[in-house]
Amino acid sequence: MTSEYSPQLSSPSAAAVADGPTRDRIIEQLHLHGLKPTHQRVRVAEILMAAPTHMTAEQILAEIRRGGERVSKATVYNTLKVLAQRGLVRQIHLDPERSVYDSTIVPHHHFHDLETGELRDIDPGDIAFSRFPTLPEGMEAEAIEVVIRLRKKRPAEA
Repeated sequence: MTSEYSPQLSSPSAAAVADGPTRDRIIEQLHLHGLKPTHQRVRVAEILMAAPTHMTAEQILAEIRRGGERVSKATVYNTLKVLAQRGLVRQIHLDPERSVYDSTIVPHHHFHDLETGELRDIDPGDIAFSRFPTLPEGMEAEAIEVVIRLRKKRPAEA
């Protein structure tokens, strides 16, 4: 893990954009990752990559529809799947039925508020491991992702 965490896009051409990548930069990123920049891919990427964020597919779909555009739920899910497979966004599995897509693709960790569902980034430099388990035979670690689930403190019992 690196201590140079910055919740920005990791590619040099996109990192220079303070308010998120422009449409042209998103199209460039899609090309660089071997993807055809279809209207739907560009639109989903624009919403997700406008700023460091964590969004569900349903939130992205609602945002697209709020703008008056028609798009199917399957198209949004398929687009997010391919963006994640190509490394343009990170898919975070919060539970078996819910994933969140993270526009910050550099390795980092999260606080997950169980009441609101909100995810907040944790700088990887803020977590230290003193021990790591022995990996199964023939396996290597690809990534370490820590999600710390939070809930409001319960009142102390009298």
